[in-house]
Amino acid sequence: MEPRDDMPPAAAASSSQHTPAADVQRRHNEGHGRRLTAAFEALEAFPALAESRNRLLRVVRQERVSTGEVVAAVESDVALVISVLRLGNQVEGKTRGKVESVVQAVELLSPEAVQALATRARTFDFFERSSVWDAAPERFRLHGVATQRAADRLATEAGYEYRDRLMVTALLHDIGKLVLMHAYPGYPGQVHGNARTPEERIHRERRELGVDHALVGGVLARRWGLPKAVASVIERHHADDAQGEAAFVRLADMLAHYSQGGAVSPTELLKCARTIGLGPSELRSVMYDLPYPTTGRTRQIDPCPLSGRELEVLKRLAEGKVYKQIALELSLSTSTVRTHLHNIYGKLGAVDRAQAVLIATERGWL
Repeated sequence: MEPRDDMPPAAAASSSQHTPAADVQRRHNEGHGRRLTAAFEALEAFPALAESRNRLLRVVRQERVSTGEVVAAVESDVALVISVLRLGNQVEGKTRGKVESVVQAVELLSPEAVQALATRARTFDFFERSSVWDAAPERFRLHGVATQRAADRLATEAGYEYRDRLMVTALLHDIGKLVLMHAYPGYPGQVHGNARTPEERIHRERRELGVDHALVGGVLARRWGLPKAVASVIERHHADDAQGEAAFVRLADMLAHYSQGGAVSPTELLKCARTIGLGPSELRSVMYDLPYPTTGRTRQIDPCPLSGRELEVLKRLAEGKVYKQIALELSLSTSTVRTHLHNIYGKLGAVDRAQAVLIATERGWL
């Protein structure tokens, strides 16, 4: 019996038992390779959520463009992150092929370049589905953002240094699933079957397809010209011996499934948490916090225009202290404190102390 094109490699192998083994294996590998290559090419047209694209355009068209706002708009969408990172890594110079975060890419690219990229981006609307991707982009985005949020919470808990890059690897960790979804119509339903946890699903992929979405995702990231540090984390985020950032993403992925009502292995959760230096009490705290709005410290992306002394004055103002208290603590005269506050308001474009504190807090300077 001839293997069908839509069969996963393992299923196709069992249907061709009457063909010489070497010939069967060769045909399977060739067919497998063609399907994956076609899927890699199809991902070039993966769309951004229309609302994400429109939000980014609003931000870059402002009179005063905030790097932090641009980064936040880009990081909310898988397709936008991919496009901005690919463009950033193509810029000639010392950074070519070394841009690991959206922050780096946005700082490297002009607002006009980001605007042109967003204008050209293909989009989808959840209420107007295309026959090509159906609801896959939205399902993928929701899990990616949930994993990104869990990773950010873990980074805060563990004091992880490379938070900007982690926002990228957490969002893109499952890009290999999009490849397999396009290559095999039976993916994920038929391939995963009754597998419940992430570990069970990855084992089913390896058994049925001969590859898994993590490996395929790493290959795709390299094809896109993303740095090795990003591709490697995507590739290893389901490895039993995952270390460093791959372990952060693996744990964040499990926590995202947990927060969305999916099954996870308590043993694997704790094992992975210990790999990044978190014990049961810290992990319980993270799991408890996930359903609630993020309260972690805002990332400082935009450069702070305030001097060190001005920042010290503003910090005390945020604590509710009056001029005399601030002057006493900093060994300054009251008139000098007033001068500093006048300069702070001017640099931040604030009209009063409340607005100055709010702006500085939102930008991550306090």
